[in-house]
Amino acid sequence: MIEGRLFVISAPSGAGKTTLLKRVMERVSGLSFSVSHTTREPRDGEEEGVDYHFISQTVFLDMIEKGLFLEYAEVHGNLYGTSHQSVLEQLKKGIDIVLDIDVQGASIVRGSDALTGAHIFIAPPSLAELERRLRGRDTESEKHVRVRLENAVIEMQDACKYDYLIVNDQLDQTVDLFTAIIWAERARSHRFPSGKPITGIVK
Repeated sequence: MIEGRLFVISAPSGAGKTTLLKRVMERVSGLSFSVSHTTREPRDGEEEGVDYHFISQTVFLDMIEKGLFLEYAEVHGNLYGTSHQSVLEQLKKGIDIVLDIDVQGASIVRGSDALTGAHIFIAPPSLAELERRLRGRDTESEKHVRVRLENAVIEMQDACKYDYLIVNDQLDQTVDLFTAIIWAERARSHRFPSGKPITGIVK
């Protein structure tokens, strides 16, 4: 049985990753979004179990102690982690998983011999545009905006370690490119764009 593949996605805060992933998930069948655990507070419109599993720091640290995370990292003062069991169960069923994690977590997954997939970095057109987007949210304090911009400079230095680099300038074009990468990766593993295995055509 052909197992599913991981699509590891990283991007600086404000690069438009959330909007991009939503559009791609609506367009491409056979994809499952890995819901991470986090200690940060929910933002307006975020739902428990859909956007994140919102847990306390005590519970998060207990999960680390029990070895329940595939990867975890501290980002902007909050903890984020991916459930190891949840990811493996879906991959064994042949389901492709989108893993939305920061560069620290991506580095851990990249170093795992047991997991295969494509690593995709989403970058903003420029730091000036990234700053404009962050300020346009109107949800961040000046201090948080500066921290996110400083972190973005560091994060983008890791872009060269990814299999694919996408500059999110024109959203429709970016969605097309992201979709093409998923379909190409499926073709590499002898599957149709839908994710179903190709059988009865080639031996």
